[in-house]
Amino acid sequence: MKFDFTRWLPAIAKDSYQKTALSVVGVAVLGGLAFGPAAVAAPVTIGPHDAAIAAIDFATSDNGGSDKHDATDGSGLTMGSRDAKRGGGQPSREQLVPFGVQGAQSRIPLDGAQRDNAKAIIKAAKKTGVGERGAVIGVATSLQESKLYNLGNLGTSNDHDSEGLFQQRPSSGWGTPEQITDPEYAATAFFTALKNVDGWQNLPLTQAAQTVQVSAYPFAYAQWEDQAADIVQQLW
Repeated sequence: MKFDFTRWLPAIAKDSYQKTALSVVGVAVLGGLAFGPAAVAAPVTIGPHDAAIAAIDFATSDNGGSDKHDATDGSGLTMGSRDAKRGGGQPSREQLVPFGVQGAQSRIPLDGAQRDNAKAIIKAAKKTGVGERGAVIGVATSLQESKLYNLGNLGTSNDHDSEGLFQQRPSSGWGTPEQITDPEYAATAFFTALKNVDGWQNLPLTQAAQTVQVSAYPFAYAQWEDQAADIVQQLW
C-alpha cells in the first residue's frame, strides 16, 4: 500500500529544522522506507513483550536514570563506568558488533536532523549505562522504526498511535505523545526497557530490539546493524 506523504510531512516534523529536512528528503526516505516492514511498532492488539512491561513503568518513573540496573562488561565495571574510565575514545568494531551482522544490510544517507537524533540516542546510551553495544541496538532500532526522524502523529495515514524515534505507543504505556517525541526521553525509555531483558548483551541485535519493540516484523532490525555501528563509532 502506498501513502501520500507530501500532504502531511510538515505536520509530523517536530521542529522547524526537521520540517526543512523532511520537505527536501523526507518523501524519498519515508516514502521508500519508513513504512516498510516494522515501520510502526506492534499491532494495536499487542502490547510490549513481557520482559519489557515492568521496564516501561521504570523508564517513565523518577527512577528511570538509576544506575542500579547497569549492565557489566565482565570486569565488574558497569559499561558506563568503563566508558568513563577509558576516556570516551572511539569504540572498536568488536565492541560495536561482537557477533557480526546478520543477513543483507541496508544503508541510507543521513541529514543533519538524523545525525542529531543519533547523537541523542548515543547520549542516552551513555547515561543509562548500556554502552557502545546498546547504542548500536538503539540506533539500529530507530533506523528501522523511523529512519532516525522524530515523527509526530501521522493522523489518518497511520492506524496506530506510534510516534517518535522508536515509534513508541502511548496506548502501550510508553508515555505521553509529548514525552515520546522527546528524543532524550524516548531513548532513555528504550534503553531502560532493554536493560530489563535478561542477557540482552549476548542476544543478536534483532532479538534484543524485538524483545522491547514487539514488532510485527521481528527480523527487520538486523539489516541496520552495520550502518548503526558506523554511526555510533563516528559519533561516540
